[in-house]
Amino acid sequence: MKKLLSLLLLVAVFSSCNEYQKALKSEDVAVKFDMATKLYEAGKYSKAIRVFEQIAPAYRGKPQAEKLFYMFSQSYYKTKQYTLSGYQFESFVSSYPKSEKLQEAAYLGAKSYSMLSPVFSLDQTDTNKALDKLQSFIDTYPNSDYAAEANSAVKVLSEKIEKKVYENAKGYNTISDFKSAIVALDNFVADYPGTPFKEDALYYKFDSAYQLAINSVPAKMQDRLIVAKTAQLNLMKFNAETKYKKVATEMLARIEKDLQKFTK
Repeated sequence: MKKLLSLLLLVAVFSSCNEYQKALKSEDVAVKFDMATKLYEAGKYSKAIRVFEQIAPAYRGKPQAEKLFYMFSQSYYKTKQYTLSGYQFESFVSSYPKSEKLQEAAYLGAKSYSMLSPVFSLDQTDTNKALDKLQSFIDTYPNSDYAAEANSAVKVLSEKIEKKVYENAKGYNTISDFKSAIVALDNFVADYPGTPFKEDALYYKFDSAYQLAINSVPAKMQDRLIVAKTAQLNLMKFNAETKYKKVATEMLARIEKDLQKFTK
């Protein structure tokens, strides 16, 4: 019985492959359309794409085109070819503004670009593009079933951008360019007031001001110590129980001790 089942399965697979090859070689676009639809519905997206690519130009403007280009777009998305799915979904939205699949296509088009967003340390051109696409979707369809998911994606991507800007600013502290660090971290906090990295930015601004002060020539030390003290107060004002409390308190004690030298 097992041998018979295996043989039947082999015959079915061979027949399916043979049918697929025939469709690829066929001059009849209707045959190709039927084959592409069967492959799509069976979840064989890579094979479906091969057929869609052959017949897409011939179906533009025809009644079946809407269905074809929706499946074509989805096939690219399902196979993680996000650059192509983004383009195809955008084209679908532009071509079929009355489609019942319009909002889904618009969202998946925007989401395709978000899937291209790299890790924060790399160039964020694709991330910024994805943010523009997602925000455009939210503005166009604020009551869409996909709006909440789109807003969540915007939050994740925005934090990625913020992390890159923060890490770049913090980088000046790492290489001991404390003057540049103070300016860059100040700008970061001003540009992203609600950022989850604010506490870290305030601490590294304080640390940069502190390091700059205690390593200054005597003529500049007092003013810089006062700047550092203010930076420490701003950190504690933001979060009195900051994770940097112990080290910040120790640094403040050093600042107070050094400032006493200028009151004698």
